[in-house]
Amino acid sequence: MTYNRKYNNEEITVYWKPDACVHASYCYRELIEVFDPGKRPWVNMEGAPTSLIIETVNLCPTEALTWKWNDDEKNKTVGGEHTNHIKFRRPELMDQDQPAHTENPVVVKIMKDGPIVIKGNFTIKYDDGNIKEVKESLVSFCRCGESKQMPFCDGSHRKR
Repeated sequence: MTYNRKYNNEEITVYWKPDACVHASYCYRELIEVFDPGKRPWVNMEGAPTSLIIETVNLCPTEALTWKWNDDEKNKTVGGEHTNHIKFRRPELMDQDQPAHTENPVVVKIMKDGPIVIKGNFTIKYDDGNIKEVKESLVSFCRCGESKQMPFCDGSHRKR
């Protein structure tokens, strides 16, 4: 997964992938002092304590926002194996020793006026017979029919 923007303070770097963003608005609704879409740059890493930024980024349902520690020692997994992979932004996801079915259950969120967000290990079966295996990932499905990337949400619902 490619991250197009990054913002940092002394402790962490926040990554934003605009293509994954469905504008669920958790970031600016929870912490406008840091995430303000009316300003440029829209992320002000000095606007709040790092702990609040981490808390808010962890609310992002599509993981368009992620974070990691600037100190690589803090990015080590519980088992001691080093990783710089962004998907381990949450402490509860850092222990790779657990089987995927217990560590990463499938979670479904219905976003108000937004997509259906599914996270975990699952299979997508298309009408044309194609199958897509999703492993330890997150997918946003369009509910409004406006997306140009059907069945996936591209944020078009925000333009209505």
